[in-house]
Amino acid sequence: MAITLTESAAQHVKNYIGKRGKGVGLRLGVRTSGCSGLAYTLEFADEMNAEDSHFESHGVTVVIDPKSLVYLDGTELDYVREGLNEGFKFHNPNVAEQCGCGESFKV
Repeated sequence: MAITLTESAAQHVKNYIGKRGKGVGLRLGVRTSGCSGLAYTLEFADEMNAEDSHFESHGVTVVIDPKSLVYLDGTELDYVREGLNEGFKFHNPNVAEQCGCGESFKV
């Protein structure tokens, strides 16, 4: 089981944590939401819980709770700029269906 970041995503996270002045890494997860059932959650982690899994990718620690890991195993997180828009993009091999707006998914 693993979650990875591209170099672009890792650099963005490192820069942001540096500006914040605190944090152990990036916390990824899923929640029930949207028209397809699940939506990604992403926040900066200031601590790790005992039950969390963690992965190292390009010098960044990715923290994930056990319930979310089932849905996110094998996911690569990228940070992309497309025209005037920029943000994180999930490449999740477990997705069977995604809503039209791209905000939610189903496995």
